[in-house]
Amino acid sequence: MSIVVPTLREGSVGLRPIRLRDARALERSLLDNRSWLRQWEATSPYAPMAFDTRSSIRSLQNNARAGHGLPFIVEYDGELAGQLNVSSITYGSLSSATIGYWIAEQFAGRNITPTAVALATDYCFYQLGLHRMEICIRPENAPSLRVVEKLGFRYEGLRRRYIHINGDWRDHFCFGLVSEELTQGVLRRWLDGQAPQDAATVSAEDRAAAAIPLPVARDR
Repeated sequence: MSIVVPTLREGSVGLRPIRLRDARALERSLLDNRSWLRQWEATSPYAPMAFDTRSSIRSLQNNARAGHGLPFIVEYDGELAGQLNVSSITYGSLSSATIGYWIAEQFAGRNITPTAVALATDYCFYQLGLHRMEICIRPENAPSLRVVEKLGFRYEGLRRRYIHINGDWRDHFCFGLVSEELTQGVLRRWLDGQAPQDAATVSAEDRAAAAIPLPVARDR
């Protein structure tokens, strides 16, 4: 089932479909923000990943046509500020999806990311009819942890060595929301100051576990 990627907006923050003609601007932003983004960048455990922005965009568009994703450009006052991808969309008995994103350093601290995440989550719940949304965040990524705290995503647990990031398998904290938890949209709930303040609180036990590398068996 193909998905039409919508254009969504709240104030100065907008989400729109990614396009091939975004490749040059995206590549420039990624290069300019290399030191800012590299520590959170997905990598391959098998071989170096080629930096091909046009191929990446085509892959995201193909995924949307297959019904598995919503690839967005994040804009602020009409200027490219980053990307947000809804991925792993499934329907039926699971009806869920995952959100990932990045924002250029110059746009940090303006509530762009929580607004974009809320817009995408509301669309998935109320237009696509999904039941559950998930965000997984590295324990060291304080700005992203602040996003789920603001929006009231619920902490669900520690996933050890979960995603290959910046050259190694990294632990992630997992946060989720299901549609039954909401009496109004995620965006409206946050803007009205109604998001639960402690839902995203990570347990002391999991914080301590994440601070200690998981032992990895080595061939002798």
